Amino acid sequence: MRKRKKRKSIEDCILDVIIYSILIFLAVATFYPMWYVLVASFSSGSYIASQELLIWPGEFNVEAYRLTFQHPLLMRSFGNSLMVLAIGLPINIVLTVLAGYFMASTTKVYWKKPIIYMILFTMFFNGGLVPNYLNVRDLGIYNTIWALVLPGALSVYNANICKTAMEAIPYSLHESAYLDGASDLKVLFKIVLPLMKPTMAVLLLYYGVAHWNAWFNASIYIRDKWKLPAQNILRAVLLENSSLAESVGDNYNAYADAMQYAAIIIITVPIVCVYPFLQKHFAKGVMIGAVKG
Repeated sequence: MRKRKKRKSIEDCILDVIIYSILIFLAVATFYPMWYVLVASFSSGSYIASQELLIWPGEFNVEAYRLTFQHPLLMRSFGNSLMVLAIGLPINIVLTVLAGYFMASTTKVYWKKPIIYMILFTMFFNGGLVPNYLNVRDLGIYNTIWALVLPGALSVYNANICKTAMEAIPYSLHESAYLDGASDLKVLFKIVLPLMKPTMAVLLLYYGVAHWNAWFNASIYIRDKWKLPAQNILRAVLLENSSLAESVGDNYNAYADAMQYAAIIIITVPIVCVYPFLQKHFAKGVMIGAVKG
């Protein structure tokens, strides 16, 4: 016999309508600002100024993108951000993996607990802005790309994620490798890391997004405008769009507003494109080792 579906009561139907209405409102409120920026980047400045709500591009054109790509400072900053990623990510991953392996190690290590406590201490307390600035200056890396890479080379939070994932790997695999004469480095790179691909994807995503969105350190440690990353130039463009005038010329007044939105799209798209490739590893990588049996 076919089971009859239980009919919902009026109260349940009303509750469903309220919940779905709230969710739809939140979805629209979240999505529309992004849609507005995209639509505005393909519209003329006069159309943007005349409309309170933008649903579809008005006076469709790609002139704002053409002029934005011609801006030498913006394109140079884009390359600077890519360089920070190329140099910073390998350093971040190596230091994080080594720190996580040390904290997860069950072998006899002298002063292990005090060292771990000192590492965790830095996650909650630091010297402050002025000591950090003086440290960067005295190390001779002020106004160089290393000032954007070395001060934040290791995140203790990410090292804890790495540590938790390593602790979830059965120690019997370590012991069998040690019996075969493997060293700690060989165990780490031949056994542990291949079993941590989801976690490594999460670490790459965390560090990559942090580097790409960072602007505060560059505003303090970088003096030369040609060495600034993309987020600093984008911030300057949004706060004072006259900084684009040098490359736009006569078309500045017509496309200044659209160029602001085009710059946002150009700088945002690369990091957004990374998410689909790492999304399948994200939830698994964060949750590995979170529940221990």
